[in-house]
Amino acid sequence: MAPSSTAWPSLPWRLIFRAMCTDPGAVPKGNATKEYIESLQLKPGQVVYKCPKCCSIKPDRAHHCSVCKRCIRKMDHHCPWVNNCVGENNQKYFVLFTMYISLISLHALVMVVFHFLYCFEDDWTKCSSFSPPATVILLILLCFEGLLFLIFTSVMFGTQVHSICTDETGIEQLKKEERRWAKKTKWMNMKAVFGHPFSIAWFSPFSTPDHGKADPYQYVV
Repeated sequence: MAPSSTAWPSLPWRLIFRAMCTDPGAVPKGNATKEYIESLQLKPGQVVYKCPKCCSIKPDRAHHCSVCKRCIRKMDHHCPWVNNCVGENNQKYFVLFTMYISLISLHALVMVVFHFLYCFEDDWTKCSSFSPPATVILLILLCFEGLLFLIFTSVMFGTQVHSICTDETGIEQLKKEERRWAKKTKWMNMKAVFGHPFSIAWFSPFSTPDHGKADPYQYVV
């Protein structure tokens, strides 16, 4: 269900809350014990990898975060904005967060330009409660801030969408890791992050994406 119009101003706060508080896909610490590995009943030829830093069984495509001190499934990067890793379970919220911030920044930039034109065509003393020099300085600062956030969040949004479409996280691209997982179409990769099937819920921070019945761990053979 789509949020009401009165809820739209609070979207960035809800998105940053979801991206910050949602478990990105942390692997349980200290589960790489002999007893637990034996309980998995692995087939002959199957191997598991143990993370030497957090003593956990490291699934395929998981990476250890030096900030969180945990292994994160499909970790893209650790974001200081949300003080959390961007991983398998919260990438949707981070992508929406960057998208909506860029749209809000664009809206603010357009409003500043229109206000400047209004003041330029009308009396400067009537278009603002501040003095004309102060109004010009404030408009310039707002324009610079809006442009800065627009560029930064747009680039982040673009890199995240590219990462999803290619099914390759930022760390995997940086390390140029060998691809050991099945290649899927871009549309299937998008649905894996935002949910099955496509709906308006893709653009809502209120809905949790359905990732399907994927195994909680993937082991490299």
